[in-house]
Amino acid sequence: MTKIVNHWIGGKTAEGASGTYGPVTNPATGEVTTKVAFASVEEVDAAVAAAKEAFLSWGQSSLAQRTAVLFRFRALLDAHRDEIAELITAEHGKVHSDALGEVARGLEIVDLACGINVQLKGELSTQVASRVDVASIRQPLGVVAGITPFNFPAMVPMWMFPLAIACGNTFVLKPSEKDPSASIRLAELLAEAGLPDGVFNVVHGDKVAVDRLLAHPDVKAVSFVGSTPIARYIHTTASANGKRVQALGGAKNHMLVLPDADLDAAADAAVSAAYGSAGERCMAISAVVAVGAIGDELVEKIRERAEKIKIGPGDDPASEMGPLITKAHRDKVASYVAGAADEGAEVVLDGTGHTVEGYEDGHWIGISLLDRVPTSAKAYQDEIFGPVLCVLRTETYEEALEIVNASPFGNGTAIFTRDGGAARRFQLEVEAGMVGVNVPIPVPVGYHSFGGWKDSLFGDHHIYGNDGTHFYTRGKVVTTRWPDPADAPTGVDLGFPRNH
Repeated sequence: MTKIVNHWIGGKTAEGASGTYGPVTNPATGEVTTKVAFASVEEVDAAVAAAKEAFLSWGQSSLAQRTAVLFRFRALLDAHRDEIAELITAEHGKVHSDALGEVARGLEIVDLACGINVQLKGELSTQVASRVDVASIRQPLGVVAGITPFNFPAMVPMWMFPLAIACGNTFVLKPSEKDPSASIRLAELLAEAGLPDGVFNVVHGDKVAVDRLLAHPDVKAVSFVGSTPIARYIHTTASANGKRVQALGGAKNHMLVLPDADLDAAADAAVSAAYGSAGERCMAISAVVAVGAIGDELVEKIRERAEKIKIGPGDDPASEMGPLITKAHRDKVASYVAGAADEGAEVVLDGTGHTVEGYEDGHWIGISLLDRVPTSAKAYQDEIFGPVLCVLRTETYEEALEIVNASPFGNGTAIFTRDGGAARRFQLEVEAGMVGVNVPIPVPVGYHSFGGWKDSLFGDHHIYGNDGTHFYTRGKVVTTRWPDPADAPTGVDLGFPRNH
């Protein structure tokens, strides 16, 4: 019997009423294991209505009450991390260790939300004029929404909702329809932790659900992570409807390797950053820029390591890389490798023919490594979102920097070098939002914000960290003046001396 994933509205399961369902596939077998209900406009409205009703009390609740719920949720999340990782592997395909890592990074933001008291502190200036004080405070927005991608079905929602509800908002999540089960399990754990009904809601679906959230007058803000074309659409549409928006888009992350770098360390980093989670992450290194004469040696070291990666089903402890999310995505990734030679690249490793014995119908693709890739090649220009690494060659640091800064994307980047001066120049001169120095995937810890530049981010706020708190609250300034109690009318004695 096929499993059905329904919505979560008002603190309980809400069976899909639209009659429309989408298939959820086990990427390792190619088998459709689950159907997910797609929400109608009316079902999205019901979720927003539940969140709006819950905000009346949740928005006025104490910080102590909110953080108590989040502390209990954190304990439950930690206790169930293996279970959530198994749900991720079954629907996304990533290996168990990658799935556990995803849950761990989500826990970081829950930790931050548990200590939100510090971020929500206001400011006070006394005696700005005679008996006049000015205070700045932050207040919640109301109902906010999150629209999240398939590649991190637990972590990316946790980049959003813990901070949003800790700040006093209520939340409607529209997760990816490709791997929806983790979001429902998170909703159940929140309910078990004591979160009041309606504070957190989940609606599944496609463009119908997304567009309704973008247009709904009671949704005050929208957070999004996904591809650049959709991020641009989300930002434009939601902004036109008067909403606050943070929309994180795609990436083409570069890793510069200077001639003085430790090439073994650089090769290890390139392999893990390019092929980890099958390359399906916005912070994957997809372009290595080899500077000077070290290119041949670096490519050989990457090839040696890449060929040893064990590819197999995510629930096999021996597997180091799993399948891609869908057959259509697998075929699209393979097309970049198939056309690379005609565009001037040298195909060092071609993983497009890879299969796994006993799992022939899975969405498999092997490791691909392309060398001497011209910047005009599609494999360089596009975000592939798969296990394909492009190597570019330059003679100088200046040429390499020019390549990075010419990219329309500006999400993350890294430099490998032993030279502190070169690293310092790079971190100041490169046009990207997140920079790693001998760190290939510079995803910030929870109390620093995540976000790129250029076509990798639409909106003014990065996600989580201090930016997350600011995004989910709005500032208010209160100016007060009180008469001295000694000046009270005759007949009212508050016990204050009158000799001031």
